[in-house]
Amino acid sequence: MVLKVNHPIQEEPNVKHMLERMPKHVANSFSEEQLTHINTALAGRRWGKHKLDLRGTLGIGHSRFYFVLLGGKDKRDPSRIESKIGQLTLAFGFTLFILFSLLVGMVLLYILKSWLGINLFENFSLGLWDWLKATF
Repeated sequence: MVLKVNHPIQEEPNVKHMLERMPKHVANSFSEEQLTHINTALAGRRWGKHKLDLRGTLGIGHSRFYFVLLGGKDKRDPSRIESKIGQLTLAFGFTLFILFSLLVGMVLLYILKSWLGINLFENFSLGLWDWLKATF
């Protein structure tokens, strides 16, 4: 992808700034095509639009400080470690969901067993069925 510009490529801000920082004989040695590709490469470093873009300056004493707070959806490819952490988090969440579902299922089965009057152990009860009857 090459960025199209309607004016001479040497006037493009990125290219102009780059050419000003090098000796004249080196700056004059680039062809139009090379400068166009350099401009494309440099333009990729610009900030895009962000959902949260807060910029300002603070004067503290005799100094001024600037701050930038940017936020938005991360469109970069995750690193290997981030990918592994994401997989582990997903596995942990899935495991918690399964364990919670099993617990709820066991409680419902216990309530059904108690409602049907089935005693698995003589003189032993968790008291859940009695509590439910008294509450509702």
